[in-house]
Amino acid sequence: MLSSSQMKRLVAILSVLITLGSGGSTFAQKIRKETIQVNGKTRTFYLFIPDGIAAERPAPLLLLLHGSNRNGLSLVEKWKDLAIKESIVLVGPDANNSEEWRAPVDGPDFLHELITDLKSKYPIDSRRFYLFGHSAGASFALYISLYESEYFAATAIHAGALGPDAGATIKMATRKIPIYIAVGTVDRSFPLGDVRATRDALNREGFNAQLIEIAGHDHWYYDLAPKINADAWRFIKQQKLREEPRYVTYNFK
Repeated sequence: MLSSSQMKRLVAILSVLITLGSGGSTFAQKIRKETIQVNGKTRTFYLFIPDGIAAERPAPLLLLLHGSNRNGLSLVEKWKDLAIKESIVLVGPDANNSEEWRAPVDGPDFLHELITDLKSKYPIDSRRFYLFGHSAGASFALYISLYESEYFAATAIHAGALGPDAGATIKMATRKIPIYIAVGTVDRSFPLGDVRATRDALNREGFNAQLIEIAGHDHWYYDLAPKINADAWRFIKQQKLREEPRYVTYNFK
């Protein structure tokens, strides 16, 4: 016969085991490292699936493009807490070369196949595919947004810009995709003048690109990530495609 104190201890242990086993605890929500075969290459990505998503509650998907010499985990880790709170599926692929993102090896096709695979496995809202990038990933996110303006609902970036010859690419966009840009006023990698020029080039073509200038902030994203991410999410989460996403295939030379 168990004593009263032993019985209470047993009940407490069983409660913990039941909670952990149910998958309802945030302790069970882990970032997973996975791979996918695309065009004969094994590509690595980091995936976070929040608890509670279901067919009747499909989640938005946020595609995260990392900075130079980093990997997908570097962004997924910084977005995880917000993803738990907001029920966001996070996917952070590794660039083929960690130093840079390049078309066509890194997208759009690779990114499209990755998202298509995830959509087949998890309840994801196809009208709420979003992009976020930092540094090299930010600049690539801008270009992907223009190529696939009817596939992604909105884009947010930290510290990135389009090149001065991007005018023709901007004109290719068939939808004025909402774009949010954050940059530090003392960022040496992406000087404020270059980022303002990107905003202006977009807006001359009818976009409504929003630029947030963070006073005294440099290129380092990671310390300010919670605020940068929260502000970016407030912008992009309001955007949703009116129709099912349309993906465009390109023949890159």
